[in-house]
Amino acid sequence: MKVLVVEDHPTDLKLMGAVLSMNGHIVRGTTSAEEAVDAIAAEKPDVVLLDLRLPGMNGLTLARRLKANADTRAIPIIAVTAYPERYRREDLLAAGCDACIIKPIDTRELSNAVEAAADRKSG
Repeated sequence: MKVLVVEDHPTDLKLMGAVLSMNGHIVRGTTSAEEAVDAIAAEKPDVVLLDLRLPGMNGLTLARRLKANADTRAIPIIAVTAYPERYRREDLLAAGCDACIIKPIDTRELSNAVEAAADRKSG
């Protein structure tokens, strides 16, 4: 499965990429929403892991943009944040996020969330 990780923090990007690669996924990482738009256009991923606090366009704006586009609306989006108190579940769902992972990253939770998102997409 192809997973796009959109994360501006290098350590978190590396951790998520390593965990997902070890689970057999093909991982591409970007550090901004703008880079993610280009990456998605070039090769549509099966799942997007999306940090909500990004430089420039934030994660919720990108999620809304992806869900508004017929070519990308079916891609599951898993929000990732270190600030769960700032993002209500209703707001995440309204923006098009399918799930949310709280930092610091729990590697088992990460793997389970990606698998669940892929199952929902295929199923």
